[in-house]
Amino acid sequence: MASIEDYGQFETAWCPGCGNHSILEALKRGLVDSGLEPHQILLVSGIGQAAKTVHYLKANVFNGLHGRAVPVASGAKLANQDLKVIVESGDGCNYGEGGNHFLAAIRRNIDLTMIVHDNQVYGLTKGQASPTTQEGFVTKAQPQGVASVPFNPIAVAVAMQASFVARGFSGMVDHLAGLIKEGLAHEGFALIDVLQPCVSFNKVNTFAWYKQRCYNLPEEYDPSDWQAAMEIAMEWGDKIPLGVIYRNQRPTFESRHTVLKQGALVDRKTDLKKLEKILDKFS
Repeated sequence: MASIEDYGQFETAWCPGCGNHSILEALKRGLVDSGLEPHQILLVSGIGQAAKTVHYLKANVFNGLHGRAVPVASGAKLANQDLKVIVESGDGCNYGEGGNHFLAAIRRNIDLTMIVHDNQVYGLTKGQASPTTQEGFVTKAQPQGVASVPFNPIAVAVAMQASFVARGFSGMVDHLAGLIKEGLAHEGFALIDVLQPCVSFNKVNTFAWYKQRCYNLPEEYDPSDWQAAMEIAMEWGDKIPLGVIYRNQRPTFESRHTVLKQGALVDRKTDLKKLEKILDKFS
């Protein structure tokens, strides 16, 4: 049986008070509560402060290019369906540089869990606006304020009928750990957008700011109701909903391909004679 200690303890490079510390703790709890051992998971990240999370866990890890975590995670999952594959990066990495991959992952519905550390800035590169930064937010790179409308990942995911869409807050570790456990158990693409403070570069969306606004969806809320989910997804400002916002049982990408139903690709032997015939056609 896995324990928190199995995932290791490491010194981090994050600022004191950064929401990443709590997200790392929630992730460990979610993995342990799911009964997953370190060798059973693969963590894939891109670049950024959030992407460093994979450095602080004892598990299988792939730290790749900025915005390119999803393609690597998709390939790994399709090659070895027995792995529990988790994409772990920030709002800039997943929604900015990786925006097209984010949309493709929703469409394909590969069995991945994407945990997005959403602090509404680029932390590693010193605080310029990210896709989720609010209009008017002043940074060193946008001294007159951000002029672009913020990207709403929850609304986009619900509109595209992603099979699992949730939002958590780093200041509510127990609740977030529960969302991660649910996302890991879900068959298909699972998005967990995690609101978090950046104590160095975001002086607006602070821990106190979120605490005043975030609320848990009521028990009677039905996440299978797409229209209700769209309304909840658009709610932002004085009140910010947390929890499983939308969920459906769309067939996974893997289930649509006969070759993937025959077992993990990594366990199969290569037929060199067939490969030679294929290569001969191009000679």
